[in-house]
Amino acid sequence: MKKFPLNSEVDFVVIGSGAGGGIMAKQLATAGFSVVVLEQGGWGKYGREHEYNKDEWIQLHLPEDQQLMSDPNRQRNTFRRNDREKAKPGNHTYGCVVGGGTVTYGGSSWRHLPYEFKEATTDPTIPSGTGMADWPITYEELEPYYVQAEWEMGISGRKIDSPFLAPMSKDYPVPPVPLKSSGALMMTAAQKLGLTCVPGPLAIITRPYMGRAACVNCGICSGYGCQVRARSSSAVTMLPLAVNTGRCEIRARSYVREITTDGAGRCTGVIYFDAEKKEVRQRAKVVVLSANASESARLLLLSKSGRFPDGLANSSGLVGKYVMYGNGVTATGLFEHPLNEYKGVVSGAAIVDFVPSDPKRGHYGGGRMTARGYQTPFELGLNGLSPGTPHWGAAYKKALKEEANHRMTIQCYVTQMPLETNRVDLDPDVKDEWGLPAMRITSTSHPDDIKNMEFFRQKSIEVLQAAGATRVWAPPVGDTRGGAHNRGTCRMGNDPKTSVVDKYQKAHDVPNLFIVDGSVFVTGGRNHPTMTIQALAFRAADHLVQAAKKGAIKTSF
Repeated sequence: MKKFPLNSEVDFVVIGSGAGGGIMAKQLATAGFSVVVLEQGGWGKYGREHEYNKDEWIQLHLPEDQQLMSDPNRQRNTFRRNDREKAKPGNHTYGCVVGGGTVTYGGSSWRHLPYEFKEATTDPTIPSGTGMADWPITYEELEPYYVQAEWEMGISGRKIDSPFLAPMSKDYPVPPVPLKSSGALMMTAAQKLGLTCVPGPLAIITRPYMGRAACVNCGICSGYGCQVRARSSSAVTMLPLAVNTGRCEIRARSYVREITTDGAGRCTGVIYFDAEKKEVRQRAKVVVLSANASESARLLLLSKSGRFPDGLANSSGLVGKYVMYGNGVTATGLFEHPLNEYKGVVSGAAIVDFVPSDPKRGHYGGGRMTARGYQTPFELGLNGLSPGTPHWGAAYKKALKEEANHRMTIQCYVTQMPLETNRVDLDPDVKDEWGLPAMRITSTSHPDDIKNMEFFRQKSIEVLQAAGATRVWAPPVGDTRGGAHNRGTCRMGNDPKTSVVDKYQKAHDVPNLFIVDGSVFVTGGRNHPTMTIQALAFRAADHLVQAAKKGAIKTSF
């Protein structure tokens, strides 16, 4: 790997190596620019994929450099429902490893639908008083970049002509994953109820593709690294290509504390803590921020100065506001015959009829119902058994034997509206392990979001019963407290007064700062942001490379 002198200036510094950062690094390096990628987490198993460990107990006790997720004891965060509450320690985590959350996520790769970019002006069910707004781009503008992301990352699926799915100009590069028992049961229920059930698009390849092996159905999937490189993470797709140019260096365990600027208001680089917590300054002509929506907003707020007293790129006062984490609902059923759901990927077939909002429901909202049977042994033993089951003794052992291979869960991923009161800011009292103000999350979903969750809870029970479950249970709906699908803290738009970045993701206030992650989302969509983050990243990189080569952005090209 190329090693740049620490006192040198590079063309681009990219903060974060996940869905957005990995693509930016690859696109910029292959275009001929010098790039340094700063990743807060460790190397994980980057370049040593066959060593990923699937032992649950060992996974909980991995050395710091091999952990895959952030640690709330180190990357501390706090949570409150509203401004009247005192924030308490939170449990918000995110992918924290070279490759970011793409190393561990379940792989769901749904596109946004065309109407989701213009809901504010077309959907009559949206209540007043929300932050719902139209995006400054259309689906048609983004569609070629969806295709590019699907083919360069490696997405499995099937092109289907349906009003509930986004139209595609090109099919996926590899077929969908095999139908599991949970998917077959979902299909059966959908046929009885007159619903539409389709295979979900996944960032998991089912055939050898671009030098990577196909999924081997190991059964330990979401939350763990893939030892055969079948999961199409940035760590096995984009970053190796960037490094192989000889113009990209990845620095793991690099905890950025400030994006620096000069008197003219331009970025000059970053200051970060290395693995020994020593401060390092990396100069760059352009800064690309791809740290995930929560951490990107926090870093901008930490990077305040005399010129930017309220935080970098925050003249609108909107940095951190309109955060959306996405709500979810689950229901579980037990079935007479064994399902063997311990094999294969976590996410399977999906019912999509309820993706659009419908005035007949009496509230705004939509989402997808996904068949999931997968639970690791620890998850099942500690939290997965049916309600009322004893937690110890003979009855507990009996339930483990009877339920372990006979259960299916429906996981619903549903909308959450952007509200100005929902935000990420800096906790005035709590510090992280590096002595910086901790992230504080303030979030309460709109009443329509709660109604939407209850709608999907009832539908999930109905589907499981139609599938033939002998027993069904569904916990009460619960409002989000943070999570992997965070979006919206630096929304894009044409007006600097009502947005943080423009439609090409350049900060309105800072000419050489680009924000390329889920923070730029105007609305949350139907809860799966990764494919749209990646399409936006390819689009932003395309614009950025062209602008740099034309001299509109100063680089050494």
